[in-house]
Amino acid sequence: MSCLKVTFLVPPAFEDKKPAERTAGCTRMVYAMPNIYELTIAALLEKEGYNVAYEDFVLSDRNENDFIQFIKNDDSKIYCMWSVNLSINTDIQAFKYIMEFNSDSTTIFMGPAPTYYSTQFLIHPKGIVLRGEPETAIINLLKAITTKESISGIKGISFFEENQIYHNPSEKITQNLDELPFPARHLINKYTYRNPKLKASPYTAIVSSRSCPYKCIYCVPSSLTFAREIEYKLQHNKKPPVTLRSVENVIQEIEFIAKQGYKAIAFVDDNFILNKKRLATIASALKKHNFHWGCQARADAIDEETAQILADAKCDYIDLGAESFNNEILKYIKKSLTKEQVIETVQLLNKYEVPVKLNILIGTSPLETKETIEETVRETKKLKVSQIMFNIVAPFPGTEFYELAKKNNWIKGGDYVPTDVQRNSILTYPHLSSEEMEKILFRSNISFFLRPDVIIQHISKFRSFRDFGSAFKALMIKFFG
Repeated sequence: MSCLKVTFLVPPAFEDKKPAERTAGCTRMVYAMPNIYELTIAALLEKEGYNVAYEDFVLSDRNENDFIQFIKNDDSKIYCMWSVNLSINTDIQAFKYIMEFNSDSTTIFMGPAPTYYSTQFLIHPKGIVLRGEPETAIINLLKAITTKESISGIKGISFFEENQIYHNPSEKITQNLDELPFPARHLINKYTYRNPKLKASPYTAIVSSRSCPYKCIYCVPSSLTFAREIEYKLQHNKKPPVTLRSVENVIQEIEFIAKQGYKAIAFVDDNFILNKKRLATIASALKKHNFHWGCQARADAIDEETAQILADAKCDYIDLGAESFNNEILKYIKKSLTKEQVIETVQLLNKYEVPVKLNILIGTSPLETKETIEETVRETKKLKVSQIMFNIVAPFPGTEFYELAKKNNWIKGGDYVPTDVQRNSILTYPHLSSEEMEKILFRSNISFFLRPDVIIQHISKFRSFRDFGSAFKALMIKFFG
């Protein structure tokens, strides 16, 4: 056992930029989401006897000077940062401040950005990268640091030593997720989280599986799954297998957080609905405690019986990826869906009054035109869904789409730079520019969210003025940044 102090840090957004959203990992923050991935790691470290703290400078509205003062006065020996592409510059600057004002400490980077851009983070021997899934590697690393042993043989890490960067072999993926402790939610009780898709608070997140079996060329899954996928592909040239927690283990967590007073749950699995028996059992536990809840799923996973289960458990939303209502585009991006399947699923969920959030991704294929985008927007409006998220596809490194975009010179400036897909585009086709896609994105958001029927529908579902105010603020950030 060790009393070594480990602090998880979410630095403030330096240079007056909007902070990155670190759980889904591909946008600027619209509303706060508890980072269940690093809270699981925090719980694992507490179980090992470490003194663990969590400091979120974004949610506590502290600025750069506050961060510097904190580092000057803090006695942590280890700092951990969960980094995504949009937070790279912020996190590296935070590391520089740590090296300047608390030079005896070690900083550990985790998440998809340091997994892919490991070298970019390794600017000093006191910075170490954990690639892919970090649970096993962080235990081995902290044991070595505590006992002052060499880290040279630890799998899954990259480090800087004697003016050279080393990338150790990958660690195996976690096979038994039930062995992991429940996230250390007590560390974030001092912060407020509200989800505009869930009409009650307080809310939290649960992840019951890792990875998705489908092969969409553009897909950037949740930030943990993406880190897992990037690392696994380097070794095996294919996506990692889906790993599930047992239903019994998920229900234990539901029971646990019910006792803690939570009223709403967002399941952040890349693909929550895998089979009806699993869904029905978990849904029954949610219904028992009258939870508001929602999840992400594929349209082809939902039939009449599934819709009935969701309705009976009073599901607040199903997050469906439609991307486009053009079948040629869907085929190109390997979605393994047709627009007819999506339409049928939405109509079925509407029949059972299960709210649908539809995800539309502009520009996923060189087949995209102004006309195909307009066709998709028209189709979405006909479906009477609860919410639509319009994004512009980004060629994320680590995806098949990135390789295509790079090869065909579809990336403005020649290569990927971190971009907020809810607002900006670095993608440009000969017949469809990034500026045109950005204008279409803005108009699509305005035309959907400011419709009177949509406004009335959402206002009527909120249980408190605070929750409505939080949702309205999120909407304004979505529109105007």
